[in-house]
Amino acid sequence: LAAFRFGSYLATLALVCALCYRNALRGEFLHDDVWAILNNPDVRADAPLGNVFSNDFWGKGMAENSSHKSYRPLCILTFKLNIMLTDMNPFYFHLLNVILHCLVTCLLMYTCDRMVFQDSWLAFVTALIFAVHPIHTEAVTGIVGRADVLACLLFLLAFLSYNRSVDQYFVGKHFPSTASPFFLLLSLLVGTCAMLVKETGITVFGVCLVYDFFILCHKKIKMYLTTSDSQKYLYTARPFLKRAALVVCYVILVLYLRFRIMGGSMPLFSEQDNPASFSPYILTRFLTYSYLLAFNAWLLLAPVTQCYDWQVGSIPLVDSVWDTRNLATLLLFVVMMLLSLHCLNASKKMEHKEILIGLVFLVFPFIPASNLFFRVGFVVAERVLYMPSMGYCILIVHGLNKLCTWLGKWGAAALTVSTLLLLLLFSWKTVKQNEIWLSRESLFRSGVQTLPHNAKVHYNYANFLKDQARNEEAIYHYKTALQLYPRHASALNNLGTLTKDTTEAEDYYRRALQLNPQHSRALFNLGNLLRSQGKKDDAVLLLRESIKFGPQFADAYSSLASLLAEQESFNEAEEVYQTGIENCPENSDLYNNYGVFLVDTGIPEKATAYYLKAINLHPNHHVAMVNLGRLYRSLGQNKEAESWYKRALKVTRNSEILS
Repeated sequence: LAAFRFGSYLATLALVCALCYRNALRGEFLHDDVWAILNNPDVRADAPLGNVFSNDFWGKGMAENSSHKSYRPLCILTFKLNIMLTDMNPFYFHLLNVILHCLVTCLLMYTCDRMVFQDSWLAFVTALIFAVHPIHTEAVTGIVGRADVLACLLFLLAFLSYNRSVDQYFVGKHFPSTASPFFLLLSLLVGTCAMLVKETGITVFGVCLVYDFFILCHKKIKMYLTTSDSQKYLYTARPFLKRAALVVCYVILVLYLRFRIMGGSMPLFSEQDNPASFSPYILTRFLTYSYLLAFNAWLLLAPVTQCYDWQVGSIPLVDSVWDTRNLATLLLFVVMMLLSLHCLNASKKMEHKEILIGLVFLVFPFIPASNLFFRVGFVVAERVLYMPSMGYCILIVHGLNKLCTWLGKWGAAALTVSTLLLLLLFSWKTVKQNEIWLSRESLFRSGVQTLPHNAKVHYNYANFLKDQARNEEAIYHYKTALQLYPRHASALNNLGTLTKDTTEAEDYYRRALQLNPQHSRALFNLGNLLRSQGKKDDAVLLLRESIKFGPQFADAYSSLASLLAEQESFNEAEEVYQTGIENCPENSDLYNNYGVFLVDTGIPEKATAYYLKAINLHPNHHVAMVNLGRLYRSLGQNKEAESWYKRALKVTRNSEILS
């Protein structure tokens, strides 16, 4: 009967997850998905597998200065597997995310039942709150959020493996011994896999040691707290100390290797990524970081306002002790202190271990995002709360359970109804948030509506409007972004591309370069503008600078090579094309343009291979098809020319191809 009840709970959780995230399956690739999947050459089925283990999450070399240093090869492998099985269909990417969320939810219930509450009903309610919590929307509905969801799954598996390795029925004077070295080593392996999915996965080792010492070894600790014989205490604690020494040494080794892979340097972020970390005042950094802890706690408690990006202008810096937001920080500090003191007092009677586990699950996974040890590349990121929310759910259910025991029959009934209403409200909010994540337009528009003082969301929305040729609206939002954050070089650059007045456009480009002299796109755009004005020598210098600071910027190679060819510097132009192809091997336009250059310089026989390569990289590249048709026609191979013209017409029917 108990097994049937437990199975029905698991089935209910899976059904609730499926219902809450059903509408997420219709979503597109958007925001970070574009850079991590669509524009990432490492995830393609034909890309060398070794690239996954040498590049970062976005496909850049880990040792490069521009690398984000996010080393997540196992997550990239899941994207690669998705593409191998289902091509670039976003439905199956979303489906796998939802399945992983279902697995995490069910595994959380199992963990709570076995190691927290020892009560399947309380474990079920904990997992139910976790299943429908709106803060998980970004992690589950956003495809790149898979890193957080999969890391959480492996986190729980590593925790369960570690717990399985300790003899929990040990009777004797010593601390509990290691019953299964296999499961201990398995926990190390799975924990490492969690870290290779997302960096926060490594915190599971800290959780395991705290749980081992304060929960599994609790009886022995209590027995020896009064002894004054430290040697005797160390002797009896040897089993735990051996496990702890193994885990600590292993973590140090893993962190050392991780740092080596990063090229021995930390990632470089800009002021707009994390404004507080660039403040010259220690007090401002301390107060802001502390307030952000309270802000994240509030997002877990009451996820009323949610946004895909909490960067520039979303949360002003706390630069004074008289700022009223410090009251929220103080309140969080008091609550955490009271919970910690309660844990210490309750530990003497081996009571309320739920609070300790809840706190550990809440605090440890959040440490890497807290700015405590190193600068992070965001102000607030809802996806990083996916793992810590497990601790929040445990604490909430423990509190509700205690309230039910203190209240009378009617009070408990009212509390049950309130909890049910909360679950329904969370579910509704999750479904509504999923709707926002369905398309690029709805996501970026929601950011402007939710956080109108955030320069980044105006900039992103303007980029979308620019792509849709809604130029007047795009200009408005670029200018709004600049009003909120005047040092936004990319907004100035993009404004220049939309301005019809060449003098005004040049002014925008130069202002962007004053703010960021290494802005490769501003250098590129200014170079092309000067080229159109006949200032070709200046244009060459700017385009070379654009390539220097953006070696993966393929358009800069094409523009520079074309300009050099105009100046009859054919050898230099060819060198530029070859360097571009070497640095941007996945860019189809570069191969096509090089093919045109070879035809124009009298080497048509070599051009064929480059046109074919362009079409191989981009099967709908009708320009390369037409160029290949022209080449075959010039060589007298009319049948081949006709077949390529017809293939181009299947892609697009325009007057150039028809003529």
